[in-house]
Amino acid sequence: MTKKPDATNKPDVRRREWFEFPDFSRWEMPDLFRVFDRSSAFDERIRVEEEMKDDSMVIRAELPGVDPDKDVEITVSDGMLRLKAERRTETKEEHEGRVRSEFRYGSYTRTLPLPKGASESDVKATYKDGILEVTVPVKQESVERQRVAIARG
Repeated sequence: MTKKPDATNKPDVRRREWFEFPDFSRWEMPDLFRVFDRSSAFDERIRVEEEMKDDSMVIRAELPGVDPDKDVEITVSDGMLRLKAERRTETKEEHEGRVRSEFRYGSYTRTLPLPKGASESDVKATYKDGILEVTVPVKQESVERQRVAIARG
């Protein structure tokens, strides 16, 4: 026995109304100059490289064009190293009576986990040629090898 559709069990022909097409008139083209400009070391976050050297973790960060005394802050707490930098640049060009100016600014951070045994109170940092180098001493805990007995079952 099949039921005839009536007002109570009619299929819902309007169920797709929840989907709305996007309003393409409000879309904007991406800033192609920002997309293709990789001359800045600050594309989305501070670029770093890390390595273990002797008994220290060495972190090098690209920070060209900043004053490390005013624009860079390094903090260490709870096993994390946080680098924060602020950069401001402004250029002005004058050509045939026209002035063109451009500026960039922003605050950028990078947080890195420190290895077990890192000495948070002995962190040292140097800045040279646009590279910030942070050295974190790591105490190597002697781990004794133990042979584990295998039980037969």
